Amino acid sequence: MKRYAAEALGTFALVFAGTGAIVIDDLTHAVTHVGVAATFGLVVMAMIYALGDVSGAHLNPAVTLGFWLSRRLHGRYVIPYIVAQLIGAFAASYTLLAMFGNRASLGATLPEGSPWQSFALEAVLTALLMFVILNVSTGPKETGVMAGIAVGGVVGLEAIFAGPICGASMNPARSLAPAVVSGELAAIWVYLIAPVLGAAVAVPLWKIIRPE
Repeated sequence: MKRYAAEALGTFALVFAGTGAIVIDDLTHAVTHVGVAATFGLVVMAMIYALGDVSGAHLNPAVTLGFWLSRRLHGRYVIPYIVAQLIGAFAASYTLLAMFGNRASLGATLPEGSPWQSFALEAVLTALLMFVILNVSTGPKETGVMAGIAVGGVVGLEAIFAGPICGASMNPARSLAPAVVSGELAAIWVYLIAPVLGAAVAVPLWKIIRPE
């Protein structure tokens, strides 16, 4: 249960801080796009260092599925991990709704242009993120001196340049919770399917680089 509690708490922190930055920027115009991207990267880094040795700090159903596809996570953990991540994400979105109301769709991710353009971008972004995670993690856990910096850095980097187009979610739980709570469900399929596809693509690429 410690693993699942850690995943729920870590995902709560990710969604509360990350989407909270979007909501607060809509309210104050003080955070800025770069500040939002940095918030996502920094909270991921912090949660990896805080919880990586407990659950691996996946915080993301696509990452959990990527670890399972790479045979670094036993199948019995997949569903409980995803459920815990969704619980944390929904708790964060409902908390923000109670605090600020339905501002900025609670940070829901929405395509700026074509949904298929955002689909392709989300898939590529998640593939790059999962590739880095597999290379810096130990077994099914994001642990080690550099894991938090590397993974948080990739999240922040991708959010900086791709966020204005697709939202740079790379995380079905991060997108589903604010979409459902705010009622902004028009393009949710993009953010549920593309990250899973991207994580799946990263696994064979990782095996090519590190065949052992």
